[in-house]
Amino acid sequence: MKTYQALAAIALSTLALPTLAQMTPVGTWKSIDDKTGQPKSQIVIADHGGVLEGRIDQLLRPGADPKALCVECKDALKNQPMVGLPIIQGAKKAADKDVWEDGKILDPESGKTYTLRLTPIEGGQKLEVRGSIGPFGRTQTWVRVQ
Repeated sequence: MKTYQALAAIALSTLALPTLAQMTPVGTWKSIDDKTGQPKSQIVIADHGGVLEGRIDQLLRPGADPKALCVECKDALKNQPMVGLPIIQGAKKAADKDVWEDGKILDPESGKTYTLRLTPIEGGQKLEVRGSIGPFGRTQTWVRVQ
């Protein structure tokens, strides 16, 4: 009887691992347009030694030009292709919380860069992405791509 209980406990814990592993911003996300509620781009966030970086992987708006350039970006990113554009840099996990902060996020439509906070919600299936300048900012909710 104890063997069956042990096997059942192992099986249940194995099933729970993917859920726990998803409580991170690392992965592929659909950003949602604030005005239309429709997906506008797909972003891939990767962990490089505890520091998160994210790039636009795909433009999702109907009729979007896959060769579009970031005309509003500044410096080295000006006129770079939107697909592959680094938009998230430097976010690190906060101590004792499922929050990543102290990074920057680029809004390629305006060319502006904001302070970043990433918070996985709903078991890691959604990601609250907050960009701010001082006390002013806004939060978008991105959806994990399965």
